[in-house]
Amino acid sequence: MMTGFRLNLSPLKEPLGFVKLVEWLTAIFAFGSCGGFSGRNIISLFCGDGRNETLNANFHYPFRLSQFPLIEGNATICNNSVTATYMVGDSASSSEFFVGIAIICFLYSMIALLVYLGYMHVYKDSDFGPIFDFLITAALVFLWLVCSSAWAKGLQNVKDATDTDGLSATLGFCKGNNITCEVTEFANLRTLNISVVFGYLNMFVWAGNAWFVYKETRWHSQKFSTQSGPARQQVPAPI
Repeated sequence: MMTGFRLNLSPLKEPLGFVKLVEWLTAIFAFGSCGGFSGRNIISLFCGDGRNETLNANFHYPFRLSQFPLIEGNATICNNSVTATYMVGDSASSSEFFVGIAIICFLYSMIALLVYLGYMHVYKDSDFGPIFDFLITAALVFLWLVCSSAWAKGLQNVKDATDTDGLSATLGFCKGNNITCEVTEFANLRTLNISVVFGYLNMFVWAGNAWFVYKETRWHSQKFSTQSGPARQQVPAPI
């Protein structure tokens, strides 16, 4: 069996290779739109004596909100002495899980493309390659479903913790003392919403790719030969 590298771009013209290229691109968009996020909400404080003050709520990936201060050290706000206050919430586990799966898929897609374009003769001459590829692809379909759902819930927690109600609940002096707290400028969470969309899109793309990989395995060829065997036996013999 010849195992040397043989560059052949024809697999990119077939669903097996083309869909793998799409998976590589969608994985980039998934972890790029989530892992590179940084935002800031501006909280306006309307004091009872007519003065206005502002606070900045800065947060970024991996969204360990409890590590981001709203008030650093002791301070006086609207004539009230307050201590250091941090945001509430932690979505690090779901966001890191999501980005981790996206990076794994990015790397696996690159390796698979290398095999398809340079070692397809080895891939098709063995049972191990297609079966291994199918099992990994099927597992990643499930992992995309899990991590996308977890990150969608984690993102909602981030939104709840950084909106007016969430930050007002965190800042104790907003509950009375004639002080009104309101988020007047929100961070643009569009890229985070897009990351969730790409997560579920990846799940569907990998699910579709699983079928094309399955067709390369001996399981599919055996099933086809089993179905066609009886049909051949039913052909009457010539008299």
